[in-house]
Amino acid sequence: MTHGTGAPPTVTRRDEERSRPAGLRTAHDAWPLAVLAGVFTLAQLALVRPTLGLGWDEIVYTSQVTTHHPAAFFSAPRSRGVSLLVAPVASWSDSTVLLRIYLALLSGLGLYLALRAWRGLFPTRVLVTAGAFFASLWVTLFYGPQAMPNYWVAVGALIAVGAFVRHRQDPSSTGTLWAVAAGAALMAWMRPTDAVWVSIPLLVLAVVWRSLRLPAAVVGGLLAGGVPWVIEAYASFGGLSERLAEASRIQGGLGLHMAVDDQLRSLGGRALCRPCTGEMPHPVITLWWFVLPLLAVLGLVVAVRAGRALRTAVPLACAATAALPYLFTIAYAAPRFLQPAYALLALPVADALWYLVTAPRGRWRPALRGVVAVGLAGHLAVQLTVLVHTVDRSAAGRQDWARTAEGLHRLGVSPPCLITGHESIPIGYYTGCSSGATAGNNENMTAEDIRRTAERLPVAEITRVGGRPNAYARTWPVHRVEDYEIRVAPAPDTPRE
Repeated sequence: MTHGTGAPPTVTRRDEERSRPAGLRTAHDAWPLAVLAGVFTLAQLALVRPTLGLGWDEIVYTSQVTTHHPAAFFSAPRSRGVSLLVAPVASWSDSTVLLRIYLALLSGLGLYLALRAWRGLFPTRVLVTAGAFFASLWVTLFYGPQAMPNYWVAVGALIAVGAFVRHRQDPSSTGTLWAVAAGAALMAWMRPTDAVWVSIPLLVLAVVWRSLRLPAAVVGGLLAGGVPWVIEAYASFGGLSERLAEASRIQGGLGLHMAVDDQLRSLGGRALCRPCTGEMPHPVITLWWFVLPLLAVLGLVVAVRAGRALRTAVPLACAATAALPYLFTIAYAAPRFLQPAYALLALPVADALWYLVTAPRGRWRPALRGVVAVGLAGHLAVQLTVLVHTVDRSAAGRQDWARTAEGLHRLGVSPPCLITGHESIPIGYYTGCSSGATAGNNENMTAEDIRRTAERLPVAEITRVGGRPNAYARTWPVHRVEDYEIRVAPAPDTPRE
C-alpha cells in the first residue's frame, strides 16, 4: 500500500528502536539476560540441591578460610581464588546449605554479567540462546553452586573476550578496557595457567593491531590476578619454576598426551577420570560434543559472509587455546576443565542455530526448524539425565564420608585429631580432623610426625578393606567402618604391643 501526499511516513521497527532512548534500549536488552540468570540459579538449587555435601576439592578450598575445620593440604596447582570467593560465607558459617545457595546466586550473577559484556556484538536473542546452551550443560549446572574454579574461569573469559572485541570496535571506550582487565584478573585469580591460555589470542591480536591499551589491559589483569599465586610460589614452594614443576608432577607430567578420548569418557558424569579407563558413554551422551565444533564453524562462516567475522573468530580462537592443554597435554580428564571453552563456543553456536531457523527459504525452513527443535530437546534431556545421575552418585559418596566420620567419632576419634591414609582429606574434614599423608600428591608430614602426634591426639589410619596400611599403623587396633578398615592409635596411656 502506498501513501499519498501528506500521509505520515512509514516507521519501521528498526527506526523505533533507534529512536528509543539509550536507557530504555539497555533495559530492554538486559532483562532477558536477567531472566535467564534467574532460571539458571533456580535450576541449580532444584536439581543439584543445597544439601549436597562438599566434595574433595571443595574441601581443600573451603578449609583454607573456615574456622570450623583445620585447613587441608594446598598443593602446587591450586590457586586461592575459590577460597576467597567462598570466604564471605565459609569464614563464619559451616552450613553447606548456606554456602550452596550463596554460590548459586553468585553464579547466576556471573552469567548475567558475562553475557552483558557481549551486548551490541550479537542480538539479544543470540546472547540468550548462548547463555541457555551453556547454562543447561550438566557440567555447568553441577559445578555452578560448587566451590570450584572452572566455572569462574569461564565467566572471566566471556567478560574479557567480549570487552576486548567491543573495545576494538569502539577504541574511545575506557570502560571496556577495565572490563578486559577485570575478566583477565578473575581468570588468573581462579586458575593462572588457564588464564594465560585463554589470553594468548587476545595478546597476539593486540600486537598485530599495534595496540598499546589492549595488551596493557590484558597483561594488567593477568598480573592482578596471578601475582598472589607467584608470591606464594616463592613463599611456599621455593620459586615459580619449582611450583610449576611440582604442579606438572602432580598432574602426571605435562607433555604431549592425547586426552580427547578421556574427555569423552568423562561426559557420562565422571567428575574425575584418572585413570580414565572403561567403556565410552553411549553415543547419545557424546553426540553433542561432536556437533558443537561443527555448529561453531558454521557460525564463523555465517559471520564472515555477513562481514562481522571478528566478533565470532575471537571467541573461537580463545576457546581453542583454552581447550588445547586439557585435550593434548595431560593424561587424564575432568569435564569441568573445558567449561571456559564451552562458554566461548556457545556464542558462535547460538548464532549458527538462529541462522538455521531463520535464513533458509522455502520448504527447507520448516524442516530445519524441526531438526533444530528436536535436537535441542534431545540435548536438554540428555544433559538433565546425566546431571541427575551425577548428583545422586556424588551425594552417595559424600554421605559415605559422613557415615565414616560418625564411625570415627564412636571410636573416640574427635577434634582435635588427625586422619591419615585413604581419602584422608575428605574423611578428615567430615570428622573435624586434620589430614596427613607421608607420600603422594598431598604429602605434608613424615611418619615420625604422625607418631609424635599420636602421643597427644587421637590419630586414625584408613585403608580399604584388605588394604595395606602404612608401617607406623600396622600394630594399631583395627575396626571395620563402612567399606574401610580403620586403625586407631592407642591412647598415650595405653600399653602398646
